[in-house]
Amino acid sequence: MDWGQDGTAFRAQLVVPEQRQLYDYWLAKSDGAKMPLRNAIKPVDLPRMLAGMSLIEVSSNILQSRVRLAGTRLREIYDREITGLTLGELDWADKQAYWLAAYERTMVEGIPTQGVVRGPRIHKEHMVQYWLRLPLRTTGENASIILGFDVFLAASDRLEENFAVSA
Repeated sequence: MDWGQDGTAFRAQLVVPEQRQLYDYWLAKSDGAKMPLRNAIKPVDLPRMLAGMSLIEVSSNILQSRVRLAGTRLREIYDREITGLTLGELDWADKQAYWLAAYERTMVEGIPTQGVVRGPRIHKEHMVQYWLRLPLRTTGENASIILGFDVFLAASDRLEENFAVSA
């Protein structure tokens, strides 16, 4: 790993226990490299997380990056199937600049990114999205795939009531 940290500071920012579990898995599959190979990530290893996962194929034009796989929870949030759509075709309401900056950082710098967004899309303002984006490579050293993981909660819910706090 050569993005300036051993991963502990980034891990400490992850609020949802499943985010930490996926990040730890990603680190282990990196095997000391900046990011793991795509074929090192096995869905069978992460069955409980599949509904919130996505795989985005990176394009030099970020808006043309394509969702190759989107879990069922993402279909519920977007009110339609998003597998096959480009990032430019997704409904981000007033948050497009935010999302494009997050994807660009993950794609260009090849580093994990995470955050929390209220109202992930239009008519979903009552929800909070805890997101994680992890770069993967198919060949070479650059990110060619982004592994996404999203958890959505009602904004009125308290995180502590939904997830057991764990270190």
